[in-house]
Amino acid sequence: MSDFPFRIIGFDLDGTLIDTAGDLTAAVNHALSLLDRAPLTVAEVQPMIGLGAKHMLEQGLAATGGVPEGAVERLYPELLRYYGAHIAVHSRPFPGLINALDRLDALGVRSAVATNKAEGLARRLLAELDLADRFAAIVGGDTVGVRKPSPEPILAMIEQSGGGRTAFVGDSIYDIMAARNAGVPSILVGFGFLDRPAAEFGADHVIGHYDELIPLLERL
Repeated sequence: MSDFPFRIIGFDLDGTLIDTAGDLTAAVNHALSLLDRAPLTVAEVQPMIGLGAKHMLEQGLAATGGVPEGAVERLYPELLRYYGAHIAVHSRPFPGLINALDRLDALGVRSAVATNKAEGLARRLLAELDLADRFAAIVGGDTVGVRKPSPEPILAMIEQSGGGRTAFVGDSIYDIMAARNAGVPSILVGFGFLDRPAAEFGADHVIGHYDELIPLLERL
């Protein structure tokens, strides 16, 4: 245990720990339906995920005919209400995640979350999937008043987890920038909701499956 190089491994949530694209797409499409807009596919919504639900809604409106005056303010509460009621219909952990968390636990390493999702929704999703108690800290997009790419959510996550050498795992440019800004190594999950080729993220490392995470960390 003592020779493992990290005390804390931080994770983004959507597109990193959990494949939430199906449920997020359903929530966007519910909001769009209130304007009689055509629904979007999961593949269309995936690149819109990462800066929070309001940004995702704005992107969805822009992609289906534009953003009418006042539409975001009116539809955002509807999107959140629908999503909160259907938060784990399709959402599942990515392959290999549970085994990776088990191995980190066995090594005495704390797992933690820093997400741009609202903290309440993040906790609800992880609780629905019986994962909430696996994490030493869950920092949301509204927890510290700023979101990634600010380093503050990651720094708060580290502090809440007891401090120590940390690496951060994510799937968006905001995750990689936040890790760099916080001064911790960044690991991109190549299977996440990538909006550009993996090589363009500037991550310190890239993994294609969670089976690769522990061996990578051991080498760092």
